Amino acid sequence: MNKPVVHVTMTEWETRHPRPGSGLEDRALLSEREQTLAGELGRSGRLEVTELRSGLLLQSFSHVGKVRLGDIEITVRPKLNTDSLLNLLRYAYGFRRLKLLPEASHRLNQAGFQDLLVSQLNAEVSELVARGLHRAYVPRKDWLPSPRGRIDISRLAAQAGVITASLPCTHHPRIEDSLLNQILLAGLKLAGAVVSDLMLRREARGLAALFEEQVSRLRLHADALDRGSRLVNRLTVAYEQAIKIISLLWNAQGITLEGEVTEQTLPGFLFDMNRFFQALLSRFLRENLSEHSVREEQRLRGMIHFVPGFNPRSRPPTIPRPDFVILRGARQVAILDAKYRDLWEKALPREMLYQLGIYAASHEQRSATILYPTTDNSAKEARIAVTDPVFGRQIALVCLRPVHVIFLEDLIMSGRSAGVERARRDYAERLAFGTS
Repeated sequence: MNKPVVHVTMTEWETRHPRPGSGLEDRALLSEREQTLAGELGRSGRLEVTELRSGLLLQSFSHVGKVRLGDIEITVRPKLNTDSLLNLLRYAYGFRRLKLLPEASHRLNQAGFQDLLVSQLNAEVSELVARGLHRAYVPRKDWLPSPRGRIDISRLAAQAGVITASLPCTHHPRIEDSLLNQILLAGLKLAGAVVSDLMLRREARGLAALFEEQVSRLRLHADALDRGSRLVNRLTVAYEQAIKIISLLWNAQGITLEGEVTEQTLPGFLFDMNRFFQALLSRFLRENLSEHSVREEQRLRGMIHFVPGFNPRSRPPTIPRPDFVILRGARQVAILDAKYRDLWEKALPREMLYQLGIYAASHEQRSATILYPTTDNSAKEARIAVTDPVFGRQIALVCLRPVHVIFLEDLIMSGRSAGVERARRDYAERLAFGTS
């Protein structure tokens, strides 16, 4: 007899103990494969599942979504409310503000993160269908009773002449069965599998049914998504945002189990909010630091290297890559790293401190900054000095700078007046350089 499914709901960066009534007491994972999956979830920093004598201990990190382990379904929700998260998500990735029906907006208030993405995908695809799907010239090799294109003489010769009432032709019909539409179909199928809201799932599957007669099925993989992104041009720019959403959904599905070469499908959906937070800050800083340039994940070459003659295994050195390097002209003026962890509420992990200490030592200002999200209006910047333990001289400075996400949302959503533009520039400079 199957056990009833236990639903556990958590927020990001939360620990859930197997206390009585939690649903986690006296529980164990059902199979060896699920234990392997739980181990890989922990190693990848998505979700920690620990078996104790009294039950299961769960610890969430920066990933949000839903995952199923045996008879336990774990949902990790973001702390931000749905409306704010959807506004910031659209801004970070450049999604259009497509109007949702009132009942859809009401449902999303209780939705998971994957439902927000699927809702936006459904709206994007619905608009594409209403406009008419893009048609492309696709090469085909067919035996045609009415020849079109170029007759394939080599295939004809291989048949030792004509033995049917058709000829082998290479032609290029303009059809909907193109790679972009194949990615849309595969993305809708994926959306229907990961979404939790029944109406959104039905809507995604209904949209997929519109494609199936004219568009071939495609197995989503990184190469197909990369090729699809490169196909976006002035004629197909309307597909850009749908392809972005499908890429986000697909990237949150893969997991490599220990001892297996191929990537397996995760029984659920876990999205790394670090990626979202970095994309959000990247766009905001680029748009509002007009006198500076922002470089993302720039390698600090030459900082760490093996001493000549002392690299017996000929291994490449680790090259630090902070999330953002701010330049004024050719001069490096700030190093920033985005961490999706509320350091006003949670302690600073030592690995983050060590990482930022390395970054700080790499340039003349001898400082580096962690930008972290918070909804607490009282959160203020903290600074940690790294000093020489013998002489007490300051070697480096690590700044913990809060990003007040509700205030940031207000700035983003407040229009384009001169006063708002000035406020955005001021806040971007505060995030990049702090206050004196």
